[in-house]
Amino acid sequence: MSIVSVRGLTKVYQSYVREPGLRGALRSFFSRQQHAKTAVDALDFEIQSGEIVGFLGPNGAGKTTVIKMLSGILYPTSGQAWVMGFVPWERRKQMKLQLSVVMGQKQQLWWDLPARESLRLNQYIYELPADKFNRAVAELCELMAVNELLGVPVRELSLGERMKFELIAALVHEPRLIFLDEPTIGLDILAQKRILEFLKHVNQARKTTILLTSHNLMDIQRLCPRVIIINRGRLVSDGRLADLCQVLEQKKIIRIETSQPMLIEDLQLLGEVREFDPHRARVEVSREAVRECAALLFARHSITDINIEDIPLEENLERIFAREALKVA
Repeated sequence: MSIVSVRGLTKVYQSYVREPGLRGALRSFFSRQQHAKTAVDALDFEIQSGEIVGFLGPNGAGKTTVIKMLSGILYPTSGQAWVMGFVPWERRKQMKLQLSVVMGQKQQLWWDLPARESLRLNQYIYELPADKFNRAVAELCELMAVNELLGVPVRELSLGERMKFELIAALVHEPRLIFLDEPTIGLDILAQKRILEFLKHVNQARKTTILLTSHNLMDIQRLCPRVIIINRGRLVSDGRLADLCQVLEQKKIIRIETSQPMLIEDLQLLGEVREFDPHRARVEVSREAVRECAALLFARHSITDINIEDIPLEENLERIFAREALKVA
């Protein structure tokens, strides 16, 4: 069953352009030049209940705008959306009680209050019975290993500790759906790992539906079986991450080291030379030609080390975004 359904969702921002200087200010006072920017362009997708979906795109792709429309913060210019059966920008109480939004660059905790009191405010906001609230806080704090920090003022917590409490605050009322916009931004590797494990547990134990945006593709690869990719507000791809990787991995990188010097011209016959010095090189070749290229390298060079690598997912995505930008231009 669809918990999120989007049809033709579009958001156009209107702004005004002013020429520089006093003359420009006077001219704009009488006649302003309007500029329209399409942030989201006729977007269609659905998310099923219980899914974890990665929402990818470069900066300015429209990801945060989509999340703000789906959570009722922004009104769309046109199109339709339903979240748990509600039109999100109508901001019905029944919808808000089942929804959470966490943005890595914005906080919902009260800066001067201890974390415990910030969580208690959410108890009253979401009208939670004391026993249900206490049980939820105890379980979530145990999972995040932050029990000893409940009495610490939020301003004294590290970035990673604050983000853990942000997630606890977002989940204390047991929402059916949570939007996460860059939840691991600026965190160290250990904090990222802990938060991803926490989200995976919440999804499996509570069947919470999660839409996750992140520029850290390790987050997406560890957590999201499905990814939706947008660029310039338009849908680029929607499907299983494994299928996307299979499509993208049409090229491989052969990394070699040799005891005798090589000539770059010899390697250019095999494929694109990514890095080169006389004893070390990385060559991009087609996946079908990997075996043949490796055999030729062994036959022609004194190989001391060889490794066949995938092209990183982020690099493949950059190529997709570049192609999409050329289509639009």
